[in-house]
Amino acid sequence: MSRDPAPVQCRDTAPVPEPNGSFAAVVRDAADTGELVVQPRMGFSAPERMRAGLSATRDADAATVGTITLDSYTRVGDFAALRRADADGTDLNGYPLVTADKTVTTTMLDDVRTARFPVQVRHGSARPGPIVDTLIELGIDATEGGPVSYCLPYGRVPLRESVGAWASATARFATVGPRAHVETFGGCMLGQLCPPALLIAVSVLEGMFFAQHGIRSVSLSLTQQTSMHQDLEALHALRAIADRHLTGLDRHIVVYAYMGVYPRSASGAVTLLTDSARLAVLGGAERLIVKTAAEAFRIPTIEENVIALEQAAATARHDVPDGEAVPDTGIRADADTLIEAVLALDDDIGAALVKAFELGLLDVPYCLHTDNAGRTRSYVDESGRVCWSDVGSLPVRPGADLRPRHVGSAELLGALNHVRHRYDAAEPEETYDLPAGTAAPRSRPA
Repeated sequence: MSRDPAPVQCRDTAPVPEPNGSFAAVVRDAADTGELVVQPRMGFSAPERMRAGLSATRDADAATVGTITLDSYTRVGDFAALRRADADGTDLNGYPLVTADKTVTTTMLDDVRTARFPVQVRHGSARPGPIVDTLIELGIDATEGGPVSYCLPYGRVPLRESVGAWASATARFATVGPRAHVETFGGCMLGQLCPPALLIAVSVLEGMFFAQHGIRSVSLSLTQQTSMHQDLEALHALRAIADRHLTGLDRHIVVYAYMGVYPRSASGAVTLLTDSARLAVLGGAERLIVKTAAEAFRIPTIEENVIALEQAAATARHDVPDGEAVPDTGIRADADTLIEAVLALDDDIGAALVKAFELGLLDVPYCLHTDNAGRTRSYVDESGRVCWSDVGSLPVRPGADLRPRHVGSAELLGALNHVRHRYDAAEPEETYDLPAGTAAPRSRPA
């Protein structure tokens, strides 16, 4: 594509400093003092347990922000099922923010949420309207997701419908003002087998989508994958591309600790988490979403989340080697090409995203959503890099990483377990034990 699109800016193009005490300001202040902000993916259905989780996160020996992860019924908008679960006393796998009594939620947040400890709501919904309306009512200024990244991997909502729902909800959230912060999940979409150029493209495009609908503060995500060198190149590319396309916005980068099949040995899981923290620091990210040593077995306890937060923070403070030169293997060029191809389709970024998936210009490997063309394929090579085996109709150059090949079920299974096997190699498989004095969580998936 020859078109060089103009950067997308928010409606009021004058740069607006993030307000003191906002989610973005707390992350920025920590970065200015050399601290990596660490954050759990924590959600409990009982208000008292959710409050305890937030309090423990706030009091950890780390620079932290709080998380309220919502339950699966809320994610899909099945509020009738939520009310039945409440009547039956059924545990959920997250906090039912929309149907919970607002007074109860406000009391839960009182004295826990402060100017130095903001809270973000994480949810996974392709139709986020009721969630966003509740955030506005409760005065919560940060959430995450996106019209593509919370649609394709998670259900059957048509992409066009998700784009419309996100456009409307984002515009309403923007009325909160400059403190309203949205994190794109685009850099994590089926991330363990998605070549990073595509993750970068979706992350930046969703950030531009939020800006086009009035949001002034965004964070761009990228997940840890299977190669430290490739991940570092991808993070540098993401920052450079964001500098080009998202001028006039407050923004930062968030790394997700590896989201695929997790090591089953405690030592392997801890080593993977320390590598996540090192990646975030060396890649210049300001925030890290952590995972715990219990991830391979069950939902982690509050205590296990705090241990993981403190381990990641300690690594970021004291145990990061000097950075090496990051080679350019073409990730940035491919991501730029994908973004420009999408922006050439329509001035409305939501409409452009829909058209791009219809044409296969964006196509997520191994994603079964009916609006995804499903012609791309990828594999993990001998060095651990995620590479294309088939680019379908993507407008990326066939390069050294592209090796047309049939990826069979055995190789796909091996790729999915690549990280687990590598980090467990030094230890026999073991059952992860709870920290002394703790009990297993009772919540179960909805």
